[in-house]
Amino acid sequence: MPGDIARLIEIMAALRTPGTGCPWDLEQDSRSIAPYAVEEAYEVVEAIEFGDLDDLRDELGDLLLQVVFHSRIAQEQSAFAFPDVVKAICDKLVRRHPHVFGEGEALTPDGVTAQWNEIKAAEKAAKGAPAPASLLDGVPLALPALVRAVKLQQKASKVGFDWNDAAHVMGKIREETEEVADELRRPDLDPKSLEEEIGDLLFVVSNLARHAKVDPEQALRGANAKFERRFHHIEKRLAEMGSSPDAASLDEMEALWVEAKQLEKGANGDPAPEATGLP
Repeated sequence: MPGDIARLIEIMAALRTPGTGCPWDLEQDSRSIAPYAVEEAYEVVEAIEFGDLDDLRDELGDLLLQVVFHSRIAQEQSAFAFPDVVKAICDKLVRRHPHVFGEGEALTPDGVTAQWNEIKAAEKAAKGAPAPASLLDGVPLALPALVRAVKLQQKASKVGFDWNDAAHVMGKIREETEEVADELRRPDLDPKSLEEEIGDLLFVVSNLARHAKVDPEQALRGANAKFERRFHHIEKRLAEMGSSPDAASLDEMEALWVEAKQLEKGANGDPAPEATGLP
């Protein structure tokens, strides 16, 4: 294992060697390659969602490359190198798991999370980091919007700024849905106002997911995959009939959507759904 990591580090160094390295790799800096880290992380998630372990192996390698790439750039700036990254995360894991590596008492999963956050806050204070100006500070802007919404809600919930249960959130969803409908009914439709109202609705839906202990990002990925799967069925069936989506009527496509839905339900052993249309 150490040899494999050493080889990867050597390859990255070769790619970044002026004169003999890769022109594209030499042109990059941490800012220019930052988007790739996000992209590769999502591809890891996608491989997990599809249960494809071969693909997961490859995608984890691509994500590891991003760590090595950033580390090499930092090493060239005499800031830190890959071994420093490894040492830092090893030290952090030991430090934040005293119930495993120290004398800490056994904890529940929620207790582990609370302890992690307490130790993290103490570490920041020890470094002289300024106290956050707001309870909501520290939630990265670069997070996907649904993920960030839940994290903001979790922080506010710590001081009691929250609904008591999912039923209260459902009431708020109905309220926000009606406000969207009001905007759509306006004769002088304002796109910015409509965007704001839809944003409010999405925020509350993410809050419902949080109360129901559902990851809204994962739930939406599942809905996206289901839509793709059923639309692919529409395309396939239309092709069998010598047609295509752009030549078919909405009624024809909706009938095939219901057919796809029925096939899925049947494959799962569920009762066939009524032909009520999307979704």
